[in-house]
Amino acid sequence: MSDKVAERLDLRGVRCPLNWAKAKVRLEQLPPGSTVELVLDDPKGFRDIPRAAEAAGYVILEAAAGVTGGRIVVQK
Repeated sequence: MSDKVAERLDLRGVRCPLNWAKAKVRLEQLPPGSTVELVLDDPKGFRDIPRAAEAAGYVILEAAAGVTGGRIVVQK
């Protein structure tokens, strides 16, 4: 986890769109400038969450997907 990440949200096993809904609820609770690392294993999440986050005004700092999962770092 990067030094700039405020917290980690493990969303493995949570399918799209529920994983984005959970991430958005958490992001809304944080102060501006905060970052959250989303840990995912849903391939649709890697495609849809960055789009949804940017549409909602958040910034994607990092997105790295592997064979069994990956992470997306979102800044409020």
